[in-house]
Amino acid sequence: MRIFIAFEGSFEPFDVSADETVEAIKLMIKDYFHIPLSEDEQGRRYLELMYAGAALRNSWSLADVGISFCSTLKCFLKEEDKPTLYVFNAVTQETMPIMESVSLLGKTVSDLRTEVTLRCGLPVSVYCLRTPAGLEMYDRNTLRDYQTHLGTTLRLDVWDGWKEFLMGCLLGQKLKVQRYLSREGPVLKYQRRVALYIAAFYGYAELTEWALKQGARPHEAVGAHPYRAWCHEALHADVSKCPIHAAAEAGQLLVLKTFVHCSVLCLECKDPAGQTPLAIASKHRHKDCVLYLLNKMWSTVSFLKISVPMRIYIKIKQWILRAQSHSLRRSQLCRAGVRGAKVGDIVMVDGFTQPKMTSKSWHKAGNQDSQGNSSKLPPLRGHATSRKPGDSVAVPQRDAGDGPLVLPPLVDADAFSELQRHQQQSQIKITSTAWRKEGRMKNAYLPQVPLPPFSRAGCSLPCYSTARSEDVLLKSCFASFQQHSGRTPRENAIYCLAVA
Repeated sequence: MRIFIAFEGSFEPFDVSADETVEAIKLMIKDYFHIPLSEDEQGRRYLELMYAGAALRNSWSLADVGISFCSTLKCFLKEEDKPTLYVFNAVTQETMPIMESVSLLGKTVSDLRTEVTLRCGLPVSVYCLRTPAGLEMYDRNTLRDYQTHLGTTLRLDVWDGWKEFLMGCLLGQKLKVQRYLSREGPVLKYQRRVALYIAAFYGYAELTEWALKQGARPHEAVGAHPYRAWCHEALHADVSKCPIHAAAEAGQLLVLKTFVHCSVLCLECKDPAGQTPLAIASKHRHKDCVLYLLNKMWSTVSFLKISVPMRIYIKIKQWILRAQSHSLRRSQLCRAGVRGAKVGDIVMVDGFTQPKMTSKSWHKAGNQDSQGNSSKLPPLRGHATSRKPGDSVAVPQRDAGDGPLVLPPLVDADAFSELQRHQQQSQIKITSTAWRKEGRMKNAYLPQVPLPPFSRAGCSLPCYSTARSEDVLLKSCFASFQQHSGRTPRENAIYCLAVA
């Protein structure tokens, strides 16, 4: 059976059998046209046959596909580059291919992290890269220092307890971002800047507006985590990138308009390479962003009697902000204000401290969900609850530092009956005395210090079903107080409040 092969402008006949496979036809074409095919770690060169607009697989035979006598097959030579590296994102659980040249393996980890940030939108200060063995990779070392080869899969880890927060930022879910914010003041401010950066990269309008209302500024650098406050020399250069740069890199026109409306200083905000948002948008070929930024840069700002070009207006505003910052710094020095890390703060130093970037979840990092768990009050200590006769008495737990427990002395039956008879006699005398003095005490103190309504001043204490020695002693103390002072406890309380 004769078929025809069209390859790069040539049209050649081939005599084959109907049972031939597509793979055998490719070998015939390779030998006839002397095509070099290869497959290695960097990529592969291979042939592809197409019939009636569909690509043919190597295991198919010509008869099964329906190729008949004098059919024409198209042949193409294709080249496929394999990724130089793979990066597994612990937040999204996805593997990201890095399509760069082999020269990337000779560069530093800092260069690789810059490329990863452009791909995933995470600021460089929220994650680190690790080797397949779990070794953290530092920015100033090269990839070959960690025995990194073609096709190696690296791991991207974030700060412990940040997975849910960053996932909310990547999806633009404002409520989820608010739920997993930190309770530490400096870390909370840093998280707001991170949320604004990611929202600007992906173009989330709602999350952008929320972050701006929380105090984050588009021309303010994301910066480093507060735990790295003393590691300025070892920090990545891109920690000084701002959300306006992320919006210009990703071509988010609506976010750019929001940022410029918030502050015109964004137009002259420069990244670590000294590029303005206009230069960044031009580099990444975002035409709409370039036209908008050009229009804003060449506009004028009109006042009552004068119009100032935008560049001059920005320089004046920058000068005013610098003067305000200098005066604020001097006032802080006068008040002996301390900025940055303080005694007792956590500080992370590469290679010396326990790593805190292992991508632990919110709960595994030791945080508690304020919305998921209802707060419970601790049990009251020494609180007497109502109980029935025969019930077991629960002994309250005591702390170790409360000292030895002192119990009242035991009272025998005769002493108890004598004490009860004496108490009843004293109660009768005190009641009569209280009735005589009630009018005088009422007029003297009650109008000045009103107390809540209460039963008669001379009422006896309630009787318990199970008599205890504590109750007996308490009643005897009240009786002794009334006998010697001449006032009931209520009258004494009114008297003391009136004197106060």
